[in-house]
Amino acid sequence: MKTNSFFAAAALLAAISCSGFFNNDEGQGSLVIHFSRPDAVTRASAEVPDSSTFLLRVVSDGGNVIYDGTFGNMPETLTVDAGTYTISARSAEFTSPKFDAPQYGDTQSVEVNSGSTVYVDLKCRQTNAGIRLRIAPEFLTSYPQGVMFVQSEDGRLMYSYSERRIAYFNPGEVSVVLNDAGTDHQLFTRVLESREILDVSISAPTVSSSGNIKVSIDTTRSWINEEFTIGSGDDHGRDLSGALSVSEARGLLGATDVWVYGYIIGSASPFQKDSVSPTNLAIAGKTAVTSKDACMSVELKKGAMRDALNVHDNPANLGHKLFVKGDIVKYYSIPGVKNITDYVLQ
Repeated sequence: MKTNSFFAAAALLAAISCSGFFNNDEGQGSLVIHFSRPDAVTRASAEVPDSSTFLLRVVSDGGNVIYDGTFGNMPETLTVDAGTYTISARSAEFTSPKFDAPQYGDTQSVEVNSGSTVYVDLKCRQTNAGIRLRIAPEFLTSYPQGVMFVQSEDGRLMYSYSERRIAYFNPGEVSVVLNDAGTDHQLFTRVLESREILDVSISAPTVSSSGNIKVSIDTTRSWINEEFTIGSGDDHGRDLSGALSVSEARGLLGATDVWVYGYIIGSASPFQKDSVSPTNLAIAGKTAVTSKDACMSVELKKGAMRDALNVHDNPANLGHKLFVKGDIVKYYSIPGVKNITDYVLQ
């Protein structure tokens, strides 16, 4: 009986070993990770730190952390079990808005087969976004109690009139806010993608002037280039002649009772170019647009306006220029116009 038990135990151990419960080289492959040179289009390439200091993390599809440390301390080759792995590298941790804090890195997923070596070529790209304000001297005269802020859902930074640094944010919505005598006035909001830097020149009329705050914008990394006019007593978007374009209005979530214009390309839900829902519209800056992220949705409440505008019953409206007056809010997952009180179809 003892002899039989011994052979049974030995057979069990052999079976377990062959099934992979013990460490062995069967079913394993290798990962070799390195960095490409920084993108040539990065204007401030001198800011990119030495790749050996990058924070590197290798995680299996099951959530096991294979490596978590600096790139410089990582072994030249990582031996791993066959499977799928996510490799992420960051030049620094970045969770909240900071000045002079560009973050660079890359994330890639690869599959490692048994007996294979996978070479991972990480790109050194900027992963966060930034905004820089250039505040003209006369702004202080017009708003002596004014304080400028730049903010996102992760936090806000005070931007003094003499500040020259770039404020960095995680990709997403970034707003410029003027606090005048204790009251916040949101000047505008932009949705910034990774690598985008918004460079904004802000000027204002003197107190005796009846003009508007004027904002002009330059940019590259991708540097964004546009113009924007806004201010105390501002009529931009307040009447038909000053109607906001789709690109302007998309960054003004929360604005109320403003005019917005664009070309009817279909409906927002379901979104498809030339789609014809009777309850809503999609408008864009030009008729050739096919991406929902470049459009605005338009609510068509039941009644005369829906009867006149919906493309289900009025397919000839497709491609026409539409002006609507209402509130800018999220509608069908994109910026849209709701509570419409007036419209003009051209």
